[in-house]
Amino acid sequence: EEQRILEGIAALGTKDAKQVMTARTDMESVSSEEQWEQLRAQIVESGYSRIPVHSGSQDEIVGILHIKDLLPHLTESEVAWMELIRPVYFVPENKKIDDLMREFQERKTHIAIVVDEYGGTSGIITLEDIMEEIVGEIADEFDAEEIAYSRLDERTFIIEAKTALIDVYRILSIPDEPWEAAKGESDTLGGFITEQAGRILRNGEGLTFEGVEMKIDAATPRKLLRVKLVLPETTADE
Repeated sequence: EEQRILEGIAALGTKDAKQVMTARTDMESVSSEEQWEQLRAQIVESGYSRIPVHSGSQDEIVGILHIKDLLPHLTESEVAWMELIRPVYFVPENKKIDDLMREFQERKTHIAIVVDEYGGTSGIITLEDIMEEIVGEIADEFDAEEIAYSRLDERTFIIEAKTALIDVYRILSIPDEPWEAAKGESDTLGGFITEQAGRILRNGEGLTFEGVEMKIDAATPRKLLRVKLVLPETTADE
């Protein structure tokens, strides 16, 4: 087992931050202008232990708020919470994640903001994301073929949230035009749902687009994992 873990870590040298990060469209952050009462409610709903703070837009991440730093103040009516934020660790999209894991350990931090070549926010990556990647590498050795989706009946599908939208159109046999027009910056099913909802949905929550019902089948506090999709009867019968 130890050997397999070491092999999983070694495989990280071939992957970069962009491949492992949670994309900007799936990333939740709070505004530096947020009032304490609203901030407290948002944090409770999100379930995160660390959350980026932006000024104006997500391209201007100014700090990371650690929830444990807020715990002594939860009963207070007013808190100057911006004084509690910690510095941001920025990394480029092409940062190798084996190097990043070592730097996390050296810096004693668990989170970094991934930026593109223009300095804009591309996404967020955590130590937990990297550890999941190691576990995934080990699990892949036992999987002859990764199953991206399953069909439960004529109208119902379970599809991984990371599936590219172009593949979703093919799986569901639906026209891509309305989805492409509405997708914004998202390229995956999970990103599309987050874009439409305006937030990261929780297990059991969902929405409908172009008659297709989408319900979250599995998710972590930071990203969607699987989605149950039900086609409208007219589409399934055609």
